[in-house]
Amino acid sequence: MRATFIHGIRDVRLGEIEPPRAREGMVTIQVAGCGICGSDLHYYLEGGIGAAQVRDPFVPGHEFAGWVVDDHPELGLSRGQLVAVDPAHACGRCEWCHRGHVNLCPSVEFLGAPPLHGAMVERLAVHPDQVVPLPPGFSVRRAVMLEPLGVAVHAMDLARPHLQETVVVLGCGPIGLCLVQLARLAGVGRVFAVDPVAYRAEAARRLGAHDAAPTFEAVAAWTGGRGVDLVLEATNSPEGFHHAAEAARIGGRIVLAGIPEGDRYALPAALCRRKGLKIKLARRMGHVYPRAIRLVAEGAVDVDAIVTHRFDLSNAAEGFRLQAECRDGALKSIIVPAEGDTPF
Repeated sequence: MRATFIHGIRDVRLGEIEPPRAREGMVTIQVAGCGICGSDLHYYLEGGIGAAQVRDPFVPGHEFAGWVVDDHPELGLSRGQLVAVDPAHACGRCEWCHRGHVNLCPSVEFLGAPPLHGAMVERLAVHPDQVVPLPPGFSVRRAVMLEPLGVAVHAMDLARPHLQETVVVLGCGPIGLCLVQLARLAGVGRVFAVDPVAYRAEAARRLGAHDAAPTFEAVAAWTGGRGVDLVLEATNSPEGFHHAAEAARIGGRIVLAGIPEGDRYALPAALCRRKGLKIKLARRMGHVYPRAIRLVAEGAVDVDAIVTHRFDLSNAAEGFRLQAECRDGALKSIIVPAEGDTPF
């Protein structure tokens, strides 16, 4: 069957891969759509993230949804049912899983993180606990967006926003745009957004930011030099941590949800120490899909506005280029593996 492979830096090609074998206890999914995530772009632009390196041709993709291929009455799943899929399968046995930190499980199997192939493919098999049933009428694009929304929900859980405090979101990609909306829902006072790409900053305004600017220096003007109470960082910049520290008030809080290029942050240590900042780092998510589904189903978060482009497997390389270069107003591009006119 067909699949999108990353062969190396900026080298994306259509190829063939063996279909998933029917294994007892697994659920086969026909992939309906798979988003190009920021982490996929790190594999594309840098060849890896930390220890997860692309050493052989690799199928990316972990933000996905699809149709159940066979009936599974024991799981309440029917053939043709649209489901979302949690890309993470934690071991469930280690200390960290028992403590409730399944997103930090060191033995996790995570689809689309080398060497485990991902979902930019026609079909794949997943564990039953990864399958997330959806309410009737859910679209493919909304189902795909549940994973990035879930990452944002997890970051907000770590942030614990307070009523009427000031918040800035650094980075207005899909995660940042979800964070802008979630911050407004949390009842904070003012939500600001920063992104050097003008159309992304404007998208943040449309989705609820009170103001937006290309650089973090605007925070001083917005707050009279005080800084904000909470910084939600969702950039891919090695300077993201530094900018977050500059934007935060004395005693403020920072949640780092972005992955920096080069796997390194650059910042003056004295800045964080002298401000006495409280810093948390977000990794993936826990069991947040039920809340993400409700947020979308009830119209509390608009994920449709974030999906801007769609590509099939044969031109996925163009989707990667578009996202990496921030061209044509691209916010979220979704790869649709099925040939022909599929519902979206």
